[in-house]
Amino acid sequence: MEKSHDPGPTIMVVEDYEDTRLLLKQVLETKGYSVLEAINGQQAVELAQRKHPDLILMDLDLPILDGIEATQRIRRQAEMEQVPILAVTAYPMSFTHVKAFAKGCDEYLAKPIDLARLDELLNQYLPITQPPSPAPKSR
Repeated sequence: MEKSHDPGPTIMVVEDYEDTRLLLKQVLETKGYSVLEAINGQQAVELAQRKHPDLILMDLDLPILDGIEATQRIRRQAEMEQVPILAVTAYPMSFTHVKAFAKGCDEYLAKPIDLARLDELLNQYLPITQPPSPAPKSR
């Protein structure tokens, strides 16, 4: 079991379109997250098993293994049962998103991605913990 030792939580971005994947990576890294990248569902399953990310952004329309099947396989890994998986789809109100929830996705983001909505979901699923304030000095 390999886990990243970077200071911020690790997010896996599963997206076959390079432009979208790189944009998400840049946005997330600017916010202090470590980012893993997968370009298809099979790669996502394997990477999740090795790296155990703290959250997954899962495109649903992927080559080799679609995002719904990849989510289902990731959920079968005991250490990944509680990791938030956010479905990313161009068809948010379709049967596909209902099926994604049934197979283990926690939430969805519509494409094009609304960065304010992404922030809301990140704050909901990966709350930032502030270090305790130093105690005031006594005289």
